Amino acid sequence: MSKPNSKHDQNVKFADNERLKTQSKHLRGTITEDLSDPLTGGFTADNFQLIRFHGMYQQDDRDIRPERTKQKLEPLHNVMLRARMPGGIIKPEQWLAVDKFAGDKTMYGSIRLTTRQTFQFHGVLKPNIKEMHLTLHDVGIDSIATAGDVNRNVLCTTNPVESALHQEAYEWAAKISEHLLPKTRAYLEIWLNGERKDTTDIEPILGSTYLPRKFKTTVTIPPNNEVDVHANDLNFVAIEEDGKLVGFNVLVGGGLAMTHGDVNTYPRKADDFGFIALEHTLQVAEHVVSVQRDWGNRVNRKNAKTKYTLDTFGIDEFKAEVEKRAGVKFADSRPYEFTHRGDSIGWIEGIDGKHHLTLFIQNGRILDYPDKALKTGCRKIAEIHQGDFRMTANQNLIVAGVPTEQKAEIEKIAREHGLIDDADTEQRKNSMACVSLPTCPLAMAEAERYLPDLVTKVEQLLIKHEVANDSIILRVVGCPNGCGRALLAEVGLVGKGPGKYNVYLGGNKEGTRVPKLYLENVGEDVYLPALDTLIGQWVNEREQDECFGDFVIRKGIVAEVKVSKTDFHA
Repeated sequence: MSKPNSKHDQNVKFADNERLKTQSKHLRGTITEDLSDPLTGGFTADNFQLIRFHGMYQQDDRDIRPERTKQKLEPLHNVMLRARMPGGIIKPEQWLAVDKFAGDKTMYGSIRLTTRQTFQFHGVLKPNIKEMHLTLHDVGIDSIATAGDVNRNVLCTTNPVESALHQEAYEWAAKISEHLLPKTRAYLEIWLNGERKDTTDIEPILGSTYLPRKFKTTVTIPPNNEVDVHANDLNFVAIEEDGKLVGFNVLVGGGLAMTHGDVNTYPRKADDFGFIALEHTLQVAEHVVSVQRDWGNRVNRKNAKTKYTLDTFGIDEFKAEVEKRAGVKFADSRPYEFTHRGDSIGWIEGIDGKHHLTLFIQNGRILDYPDKALKTGCRKIAEIHQGDFRMTANQNLIVAGVPTEQKAEIEKIAREHGLIDDADTEQRKNSMACVSLPTCPLAMAEAERYLPDLVTKVEQLLIKHEVANDSIILRVVGCPNGCGRALLAEVGLVGKGPGKYNVYLGGNKEGTRVPKLYLENVGEDVYLPALDTLIGQWVNEREQDECFGDFVIRKGIVAEVKVSKTDFHA
């Protein structure tokens, strides 16, 4: 069945990315030739886009760009690599390899934990790119399809308490990731010295021109919504009975990216399609993807995500097509509830008797700072740890599966290196930012570098109003692309220009509501006094246990966003 805007319609002019994918020789392009070009540190023409399908973005340090321009030098091109780590699990021996490469071969020396439950290298120069891929491959890690118009890294709730349930959910996250990967051998050939073999490079799921836009998938174990299901195209919400996983409720069509000034773009919650048994998981995943592949907008990339496809053709029609292709009928949704979405910082004991230490990593940036040697501390833990590490979707790190006899030693290392800091407030733990400047080419305002000072100022407001132990889910992003999930926050700052942000209010603790614009294009001289007033109102007028986001909705300070297409910009 074809739809308008699909590749079946030859009477429309498609976005240039469609040409690029068609001519890419199944994602090969001329990347190999670019790698051997000594005249530039960057990738040219289409390869700039194609390397994304291999898990990399070309960037440069924008702090030094003006000075290099004065010297008549090109920008200091480098790549950021995002690893594919379904469910965020990484073994200690893998961590040590990642740590060594970051220290030896990147410009910044850091490991960056991301909101996509994986790690990123920042600042890898072109001569080191192939070595990077080979190093990761040697320890069982790749970066296939962590960017580009494909299904990205599959998230999974960490849930270290219920170990058996988490293991099952994690295994499904890994299966979904493998099932939806591109089949092309381009990654193997270019980065891992794989021999070129005769192959048709048939892509039975993604198609010859892959997806219209990026696609994100999660596996979620209620009551924790740490992966923020409503930021993702496809979500499998685990339904358990007597401690056993019996199936999933399937949520489709979430996404947060938008464009400033374009009312045809908006953040959107996912819709619940219904319940499926475990044995239908991969079929349903495949055919939600295949319907989006065929029906998604290939003319206007700003309206190419699954959320817009649902709003264009209707939820019922999209769902019916998935059922037809998968040969599966969705049953009525099973009951579940999200109650929170943060990480439980500190020690937790699992039902298996093992202990799990969640380390708060501000901004996810693991580096040796003058007062906190975070990177060294993680390395020392990895050298003795017998379990695994779990990267969370909130940029934190779990040391999982610690036997009782090793707890004290690991805690000692963590405290000595600043990985445990009792001074960290609940507000700091519930605040998050994207990378933004200086490396992200899309950034309009600061985020990661601004967040620590901003949190301190918000903490001071909470102290002023005598609620220092309370917190507000605060997120700051440098542009409206959604990486830091600000458009699911109680207070979300979205960069508009240097020092200027749009301020959105009204998300909730559970992550089930999109916030609404409250202030536009303002600096902290405007939004901090406004927050001061609002926090005062909240403290004095809130109902019992009422969170800040619920309060501003109940009091009519902002209107509730119920249907994004009509409400968000209204």
